[in-house]
Amino acid sequence: MQLRYLSLCFAMMSLPLLAKTEQVSSPNGLIQVIISDDNHPAYSVLYRDKPLINQSKLGFDFQVAPSFREDFQITSVSKQSKQEVWQQPWGEDREIEDHHNELLVSFENKAQAASYRVRIRAFDDGIGFRYEVNQNTPLTIVRELTEFSIQDADKSTAWWIPARGWNRYEYVYNTTSLLDASLVHTPFTFKNRDNVHVSIHEAALVDYAAMVLDQRRPGTFVSNLTPWSDGVAVKTKGQFTTPWRTIQIGDKAKDLLNSRLILNLNEPNKLGDVSWVEPGKYIGIWWGMHINKNTWGSGEKHGATTENTKAYLDFAAQHGFDGVLVEGWNIGWDGDWFFNGDVFSFTETYPDFDIDAIAKHGQKVGAKLIGHHETSGNVSNYRKQMKAAFELYQKHHVSQVKTGYVADGGNIKRIDDQGIARYEWHDGQFMVNEYLYNVKLAAEHKISINTHEPIKDTGLRRTYPNWLAREGARGQEFNAWGTPPNPPEHTTLLAYTRMLAGPMDFTPGIFDMSFNGLGDKTNRPQTTLAKQLALYVVLYSPIQMAADLPENYLARPDAFQFIKDVPTDWEHSIALAGEVGDFVVFARKERKHKHYNGNDWYVGAITDEHAREIKLPLDFLDNDTRYEAQIYQDGKKAEWKHNPYELDIVKQIVTRNDTLTLQLATSGGSAIRFKAL
Repeated sequence: MQLRYLSLCFAMMSLPLLAKTEQVSSPNGLIQVIISDDNHPAYSVLYRDKPLINQSKLGFDFQVAPSFREDFQITSVSKQSKQEVWQQPWGEDREIEDHHNELLVSFENKAQAASYRVRIRAFDDGIGFRYEVNQNTPLTIVRELTEFSIQDADKSTAWWIPARGWNRYEYVYNTTSLLDASLVHTPFTFKNRDNVHVSIHEAALVDYAAMVLDQRRPGTFVSNLTPWSDGVAVKTKGQFTTPWRTIQIGDKAKDLLNSRLILNLNEPNKLGDVSWVEPGKYIGIWWGMHINKNTWGSGEKHGATTENTKAYLDFAAQHGFDGVLVEGWNIGWDGDWFFNGDVFSFTETYPDFDIDAIAKHGQKVGAKLIGHHETSGNVSNYRKQMKAAFELYQKHHVSQVKTGYVADGGNIKRIDDQGIARYEWHDGQFMVNEYLYNVKLAAEHKISINTHEPIKDTGLRRTYPNWLAREGARGQEFNAWGTPPNPPEHTTLLAYTRMLAGPMDFTPGIFDMSFNGLGDKTNRPQTTLAKQLALYVVLYSPIQMAADLPENYLARPDAFQFIKDVPTDWEHSIALAGEVGDFVVFARKERKHKHYNGNDWYVGAITDEHAREIKLPLDFLDNDTRYEAQIYQDGKKAEWKHNPYELDIVKQIVTRNDTLTLQLATSGGSAIRFKAL
């Protein structure tokens, strides 16, 4: 207590005597947030009695109205606490505890007749704060002044991707000194000199521009809002609430993976009954296009034909998959479809794709068609057809749609009220609203959405549970044609960065690593077969794709069995061990469902380019239960470059008192089903 008192005193020493300060602590007392009106409103964060975020400014600059900067004083405060358990209709956990202490601070500048509030919530796994503004006149934000001034930045390591680039979020992650991270996307993860792990992100991004982090002074990041095409950041009517600015904090890397802070800062379900939203697994007419076996456009190699789709539906039904994604079914794919946003039709099929016959065949065999809408960045063309497109799909019993917004960053095309083409960022305010419009309209037709080239996830799946998943990072397709393909460490970095935001449709499960030849100089998945299996547990999504061609699964029925068995909806999830970019181990217990009894556990472990031995205590398993551990692991001579296929499948009886030793090859993995006996 004495150390905590001295730390708080130190944080306040630089404040003038007349400055007001308020503070709120996490329920366990390890996190303190201090907020003050020292000339310019600011906040700071202590963790375990040590500075984590130094004094950092708050406020806004507006296009016309005076800035929210100096001479704002604290005029009132209120505090409250909350502890409740709420349930997800689907998710990585069925029940989530929301336990936080809240501080609401009102600031006022009497000379400007201006005021705003900052609401802070402190959880045991981090903090969130947001602005609440209620002015009578419109306010156009040109800059948000929120800072994150990192203590000991020169002694911190960061993992990040660049923001405001042509390829949106689809970059290989960098591992650097924190001082070398310039303009970066969130989640932005770093580790300080005390090995405290931190991730800065945002929650509940609605009707606002996405925040990227701009390191202006060394160690001090400023919230940089992605602008409209006219240069302003956010357009408001004067009454607005910003997204939560979030800071997740943990002693170990795995603590970040076990945080539910982002979900807890979102509003509850607004859709009512969502029993029609169904997690599951799917296959697709997709990978064949990426490896040049098929084409999206019409012609001899057209993938989306009636005959081909029926065959995929048969395969899906036979092997227990819920549906088949079909890309390239609609008019507009011929030519260079990257630039076809003006001509796509979302209701007119190619002549060789009979959607009526396909829907009837799907109902007959017990697998459904999964829809696809590619906009190629022309969202106005899509918006005009969206209602009719969803009506078409609803008529044919399509309950999930993958949307695509392929376009360079800054090249989303919208047509304004005067008929003039404007070009926006994927993560600007306009597109934030456009993505959500798509999800809400889909819900009216009982359709769920899987967004590719998306706005980053900020936990809105809690509020709109039909927003099942999204892309928002370098996925599997880069292994077919990327330059370079995803490196061995990629998924071990995704777990601690992109995946902190929410589910990702990574599309794992490639069994043929040698479509371009083996080695490390070709485009191919730089993993072992066992690692491809483990990704189904490590990279969470309520919808998982078996991404390879059916014939490649039939060639390896032993490995394919794990994909057929593993669920996508979980009762409980626990990150057991790991280090950022090195390895990660997840355990998940299946949720009771029509195909699952709710008793089995699954484990996924993956490593980077280094072979690794992992001791796995099984104390997460249920008491008084014996399990058959079905272990899919790298063979003794497996390694990702030249021998990725060697796979050992071992079965043994275990209880929670046992410990397994996992041997992971280079870029290898282990996938385990613990079948309750």
